[in-house]
Amino acid sequence: MASLRDYFSLDIGIDLGTANTLVYVRGRGIVINESSVVAIDNRTKAILAIGDEAKKMVGKTPAHITAIRPLRDGVVSHFEVTEEMLRYFIEKASTSRLRKLLRPRVIVGIPYGVTEVERRAAEEAALAAGAGQVYLIEEPIAAAIGANLPIQEATGSMIVDIGGGTTEVAVISLGGVVASRSLRIAGDEMNEDIINFARDHFNILLGERTAEEIKIKIGSAFPLSSPLRTIMRGRDLLTGLPKEIEITDEAIREALEKSVSVIVETIKATVEEAPAELVADIMEQGIVLTGGGSLLRGLDKRIAEATNIKVYVSKEPLTAVVRGTGLVLEDLNNLKDVLLPSTLESSYK
Repeated sequence: MASLRDYFSLDIGIDLGTANTLVYVRGRGIVINESSVVAIDNRTKAILAIGDEAKKMVGKTPAHITAIRPLRDGVVSHFEVTEEMLRYFIEKASTSRLRKLLRPRVIVGIPYGVTEVERRAAEEAALAAGAGQVYLIEEPIAAAIGANLPIQEATGSMIVDIGGGTTEVAVISLGGVVASRSLRIAGDEMNEDIINFARDHFNILLGERTAEEIKIKIGSAFPLSSPLRTIMRGRDLLTGLPKEIEITDEAIREALEKSVSVIVETIKATVEEAPAELVADIMEQGIVLTGGGSLLRGLDKRIAEATNIKVYVSKEPLTAVVRGTGLVLEDLNNLKDVLLPSTLESSYK
């Protein structure tokens, strides 16, 4: 009977990110990649939309509707809303009625170095959302597995995962983290940098989505060989009327400099903390970048220049963490040692 249950039950890996949530189902691959946003009616507390549908409402809702992100800096900040969001994604990933009846095993990626309270919140939210068993994996470990780094070998691997809420920097060897830094500066902070730059230099108020679009279109961390330009549209803070100006990649690079320099310095500090033998391995193999922030133009060159180490952007960097959880699910017996111990004994019964 146990084998029949194993056959029909669902094994799910979840990259529960500040900006996006991705879901991997064992045997099927990545089935969900949606925004970590929930729209709520403030009058009735009813949930109106989840995921990409809710993101479309950000900045465009009437007073009685709020579109929120239930995670902040990679950890649960609104427990009940996170629970509902997870339940929605788990149910969406379940394809058959029988599988919906059997509570799935779930692996959730969390930032490195979070507190036991934050770990417990992630476990409890997943259990309340319908999971039968919950396992936690640190995001840099999952990202390294997803990027096909040899983390279980006696060699040093260095991963930098730049997501929406956090930047995870880790040197990994023999299946564990040897040196690491977790930084709550990442893609969202870069968007905020652009908003502040537009306000301070041009007296224009930008929305978060507009700032993100500008970052994607012309953002960079290193001078480009071909200049880029785009139109910045927002509200004139002096007149209150719409205003648009042409903005260059050089201006946006200046806007992003504060966050980029902190990330680069954090990477350098992590390299300095690593044992000399592992640094030699990293010099040979290079630093691997994952996460949406790794797609910022020239960031790999900026880091390479600062560290004197080769830097590579992994293949499909946006999905590295969730693919890592999926690879653990596919080979749980051999990779179970990379999982964190539960803060809830009941979740392993």
